[in-house]
Amino acid sequence: MKYSFLIIAWALLIGQIFAQTPKPPYTSSKFEQLGTELPTPNSYRTASGAPGENYWQQKADYKIQVELNDDNQTIKGNETITYYNYSPHELTYLWLQLDQNHFDKDSDTPKTMSFDLKSGNISYYSLLMWVRSSISEGGYQILSVKDATGKPLKYTINKTMMRVDLPTPLKPKTGVVSFSVEWQFKIVDATKTSARSGYEFFKEDGNYVYEIAQWFPRMCVYSDVYGWQNKQFLGRGEFALTFGDYEVSITVPADHIVAATGELQNPQAVLTPTQIQRLNQARNTFDKPVIIHTQDEALQAEKNKATTKKTWIYKAKNVRDFAFATSRKFIWDAMTAEVNGRKILCMSYYPKEGNPLWEEISTKVVAHTIKTYSKYTIDYPYPVAISVHGPVGGMEYPMISFNNQGRPDKEGKYTEEIKNNTISVIIHEVGHNFFPMIINSDERQWSWMDEGLNTFCQYLAEQEWEKGFPSWRGPAAKIVPYMKSDKTKLVPIMTNSEQIASNQFGNNAYGKPATALNILRETIMGRELFDYAFKEYARRWAFKHPEPADFFRTMEDASAVDLDWFWRGWFFGTEPCDIAIENVELYRVPSKEKSKETNTLNIEEKELNTAAFAMLRRFIGELSEKEAAVFAPENYFYLVEFRNVGGLIMPIILRLDFKDGTSETHRIPAEIWRIDPEKVNKVFLTKKEVAAFVLDPQEETADIDTSNNFFPKKSIKTKFEEFKQNNSSK
Repeated sequence: MKYSFLIIAWALLIGQIFAQTPKPPYTSSKFEQLGTELPTPNSYRTASGAPGENYWQQKADYKIQVELNDDNQTIKGNETITYYNYSPHELTYLWLQLDQNHFDKDSDTPKTMSFDLKSGNISYYSLLMWVRSSISEGGYQILSVKDATGKPLKYTINKTMMRVDLPTPLKPKTGVVSFSVEWQFKIVDATKTSARSGYEFFKEDGNYVYEIAQWFPRMCVYSDVYGWQNKQFLGRGEFALTFGDYEVSITVPADHIVAATGELQNPQAVLTPTQIQRLNQARNTFDKPVIIHTQDEALQAEKNKATTKKTWIYKAKNVRDFAFATSRKFIWDAMTAEVNGRKILCMSYYPKEGNPLWEEISTKVVAHTIKTYSKYTIDYPYPVAISVHGPVGGMEYPMISFNNQGRPDKEGKYTEEIKNNTISVIIHEVGHNFFPMIINSDERQWSWMDEGLNTFCQYLAEQEWEKGFPSWRGPAAKIVPYMKSDKTKLVPIMTNSEQIASNQFGNNAYGKPATALNILRETIMGRELFDYAFKEYARRWAFKHPEPADFFRTMEDASAVDLDWFWRGWFFGTEPCDIAIENVELYRVPSKEKSKETNTLNIEEKELNTAAFAMLRRFIGELSEKEAAVFAPENYFYLVEFRNVGGLIMPIILRLDFKDGTSETHRIPAEIWRIDPEKVNKVFLTKKEVAAFVLDPQEETADIDTSNNFFPKKSIKTKFEEFKQNNSSK
């Protein structure tokens, strides 16, 4: 029976300390499971986040012949698409994407731009884009659509989408159909139009650099989630694409160098013996790039423009897209990166205007990115990885990326900032090989699933490139200005990209999800649990079509960490983190010998002298020596009251700075808020007197107001800065 009294005494004693705040008669909805916010698991996508036993996806193979006209900057091509229907549904029509129609003067993009000429709020850039779009000569000319026998097929063009009607329905699971499309279009000037594809003209030498993407009619995704993903392309929401095998023949002027998705099939026909020898050397060079086509050779080509043509043939297996770049201005270098015994040829293509910076760093950064991302996701599965310097600001495709960063001045000089920006952009765009080129999310619907996850991995790769690298996004403190901005203008991460204001898009799709994952890894889950779960997501969904629920569920399933509160707050909500220390009280066990000196915090010292404590003393003999020591008169009981001002649920990280100059940090899980999401109390037992309390001392939670993170408030700067200074070299 006395043990029952002992338990009661303990409960009353601790209850006395915690009784400062009445408990609300409810459970926080912020800790409810996501439930109906996520789709119901089924045989295609399971509750664990893994593909189900009946998961299926379509396949589309392409055989393409294309010619680029360097005289009038046009593309003309024809393709044969073989489409495999592995779905359980009969298909009577197919949908293709016509992304070049985004540049048609009748495009919905300029029509739906909203601005007020009176207000003065419109930017010069927005006005210029609107004017240029309204007079654009871009867009596809579809010359023919035919079946395998050459018979015309009925088709309907709806802006950036084309429906091809099938004369015979495509059977479920086993249906296969081949058809051809012939088209042409005028390449846009990417230096004058906001474009993911186009050319740059160099007036000094009269030559062009072409970066060509979204250049052929491509199959839309047909999936178990949306059916046909034929949401119109308005310019921001990128692409949902089907995996397949490609064989592409690219005809260009004979003095051009062509970079493309896949592997070159006919090097003897398009390269010199010297270039072939250098390329073979690069396949066994791991420390620095080998120059395949030198700057002097590129300069010679710039002067002597060829009048003949060559056709470069590339093949790529199991890719979701195909892009290429071509110019007589290209310098070309290559080296090999090894990933778990596999050799990946890493290459860069750039005009002389990119040197000397690009020759110094680009291919090395490509190799570093492939190796680092492979460590955190899956081994890079493709044979090559390419970085191209041209007019497109930063864009990704399977095995190839376009990176308009790092152009030195005319004397070849560049700043450290330009160099770091170049490294960041190359890592980011090459990293997109993993998200979404391999882990193939639907960019048209969820930008964050590729941009956010990739930006997070970019941060990891940057820090492994150089400790303390000045990463633009990743650390919690970087997202604070966005999180504290006008709530009425914020939307959740789980918002379609076309519905996010342009000035918020970068933070919403890139910065906030990347920060959330970094916090999840460093502060909430820990690196071991996070890294295992993240790799499992990549493994499960490599070469498949994941949705947000698949990511959320896998991260929980593989770690045994309930994260629904985290997804709800960071991905489905817009509330910021702002946790405050509202009050601190000090309690002591009564003792005649105890000193009556004023404590350092200068707060009222209360005694643990209650009926509960008296009852506890009756049974003190039943306590172990360690248990009894808790109630020694020299100990300090600090009751700290916390308030969740911002609303976002986060862990409480509290540092106690002691009078003797030492400190200790307590990490309290976010679940402390599960009963009352607004206010909680916590008791800290110390053997030393506390001089100050500091919340989130390492800025791990993206707290938007640090002025309420200290007690006493008057010691905010001195104590915090003193701690940072003392620990800066550790």
